[in-house]
Amino acid sequence: MSAQPSETTAELLIRAERGADVTTIGKVVCAAFASVARSNQKEHLLVDRLRESGALAVTLVAEVEGRVVGHVACSPVTIAGRFCDWYGLAPLAVLPSYQRTGIGSRLVIAGLESLCALQAQGCVLLGEPEYYGRFGFSIRENLLLKKVPPEYFLARSFSNDYPHGKVAYHPAFALCS
Repeated sequence: MSAQPSETTAELLIRAERGADVTTIGKVVCAAFASVARSNQKEHLLVDRLRESGALAVTLVAEVEGRVVGHVACSPVTIAGRFCDWYGLAPLAVLPSYQRTGIGSRLVIAGLESLCALQAQGCVLLGEPEYYGRFGFSIRENLLLKKVPPEYFLARSFSNDYPHGKVAYHPAFALCS
């Protein structure tokens, strides 16, 4: 019998997705969103569509003892109708038995570091301000996402310069709306 998942009892590895991870990532994303009330249970299809269209700028997995237990994806967004080196972080998924162990936080940090390595200017996401605020995300009144309560649409600039306008995610995100 294995120990309860914890950053202190198991070695965590964050690494780039590999081809052999695709099926497992789908299962992790499905399991992570299975009990989320606001989910339509299509987040795993979103990841597949982003991958198929070449829109996954960052796709990382969290591995514990050789097992993929988490995933984060980042894809380009447009602001005011143009790409300006900003990305959307979504989805973030961790197997339920590994949630609240710090793995999601480590995936967010690694995702942001990967975006910085790509010379990204910033990142947006839809999420809980209390959770994502610790990573520097905040509400920006001049960045808008249609059909979304503004208090849950958050942004983080890597240069302290924020563009203005309506944000649009990749068309694959229509699956989850």
